[in-house]
Amino acid sequence: MYKSLDLRVPPETAARDEKFRAHVARTLGIDASALAGLRIRRRSIDARQRQVMVNLTVDVFTGADRPAEAPEPIRYPDVSRAKAAIVVGAGPAGLFAALRLIESGRRPIVLERGKDVRERKKDLALIARTHTVDAESNYAFGEGGAGAYSDGKLYTRSKKRGNVERILRIFCQFGASPEIMVDAHPHIGTDRLPRIIENMREAIRASGGEVHFGTRADRLLIDASGVCRGVASADGREFQGPVVLATGHSARDVYRHLHASGLAIEPKGLAVGVRLEHPSALIDRIMYHSREGRGRYLPAAEYAMTAQIEGRGVYSFCMCPGGSVVPAASGAEQLVVNGMSPSHRGGAWSNSGMVVETRVEDFAAHFKTYAEQYLPHLADFPADSPLCMMHLQEALERACHLQAHGRQTAPAQRMTDFVAGRLGADLPQSSYAPGLIASPLHFWMPAFVAGRLRQAFALFGRRYRGFLTSEAAVIAAETRTSAPVRIVREPSTLRHVHTPGLYPAGEGAGYAGGIVSAAIDGERAAEALAAQD
Repeated sequence: MYKSLDLRVPPETAARDEKFRAHVARTLGIDASALAGLRIRRRSIDARQRQVMVNLTVDVFTGADRPAEAPEPIRYPDVSRAKAAIVVGAGPAGLFAALRLIESGRRPIVLERGKDVRERKKDLALIARTHTVDAESNYAFGEGGAGAYSDGKLYTRSKKRGNVERILRIFCQFGASPEIMVDAHPHIGTDRLPRIIENMREAIRASGGEVHFGTRADRLLIDASGVCRGVASADGREFQGPVVLATGHSARDVYRHLHASGLAIEPKGLAVGVRLEHPSALIDRIMYHSREGRGRYLPAAEYAMTAQIEGRGVYSFCMCPGGSVVPAASGAEQLVVNGMSPSHRGGAWSNSGMVVETRVEDFAAHFKTYAEQYLPHLADFPADSPLCMMHLQEALERACHLQAHGRQTAPAQRMTDFVAGRLGADLPQSSYAPGLIASPLHFWMPAFVAGRLRQAFALFGRRYRGFLTSEAAVIAAETRTSAPVRIVREPSTLRHVHTPGLYPAGEGAGYAGGIVSAAIDGERAAEALAAQD
């Protein structure tokens, strides 16, 4: 017999196999010895009430029935003699595009401006020690993209865009834990994701594809009829074939090249703000309604907060329980922060982006003067330029860099001081390795952003007692929540609206937000290329 059950159990019951089997048997009115197998399909934590519970969907098998075998792994054929397709970028959109091209019988040539995922890690460590950023190897650029060393979250709301389960199964095929197929908010962890990325790369090469590191694509090769025939790299090489452009949300040189070349791009709304960091034990106590915090059977607590303040959304973004705040700049005169967590999520701090919705029309009304203050060369730049939101990001990042006196020491304030509008003399301890510097964020950040954050923090403090605290640090600035530009493409063919042979994909193209949605979009772009070129 087979039966699917939706269960709601205490954390200890969910965590201990013997207790859980006994609970399932009682629910069915049978002896536990009659259970032939259990398969958990879905798991989530419900901490809305004082008694925290675990919600589970479980398949129960009795008698001769057994759980079905896992689906066969995808077999990637030899494409060494197939027609080439160029994939620019080895983030999730680029890697999944390359794998899908192989399935479709095309030979991918992947060009990545940064280093491989292991060598890249050394450059990340240097940021904290030397306060310098390698413009080609950092948290944004390199094998695995921005997600490789900033958490590995796999949660997405983009199910309408494609098959999320397929993407998760491919991650499992290359070494991810099967738990990601079960958890409501799946997470690989920054410590485990690099090996999975390496396995994907080696699968591409084993099938006859190519992966080139330290190869920055500087120019699209567009013929007289307007067709994209390939790319030229910074070292003078040319790579011929239709192009999947999957360069990520921080490749500003790509946006500038597209704009200068007259290719259709448009500005896109984004969200900007700060990283908010609390002691993880405090977040556990608040979210689990218990002085003991998470206890033995619960993971580090997560939160999701949102508010409408003066006509704009203010919300938490990329919450990292038991994680760290990291320096995420991708070039000179930038200071950007992001968050990450290892797979065990056992760190002493928890952080999230706290950001304010910013629309394209807000640039001219609220940010143009601010951008000109920190980027004087923009004084004659039109406010309706496709690059206007990128300039907002650049201005905030340069303002932070100046506050830090040209180092990667992040400007910060105690949360209570930020809300009260006062400069405190000291700061709480932090996971941010380059260190913090006390700074009046409430004074120098744009009022459009800082004012809404202050109101939202006060509101969140009323909703969750203890959340507004002097133990929390407000750290500037969180600017890379999404791409500031959308590369316009045809909805039906996914190719660039005026350029056959060019397939913009992923987060950098403005069509995804996070690892899974970028992977889905990369696959779709590869399928469209294989069908049309």
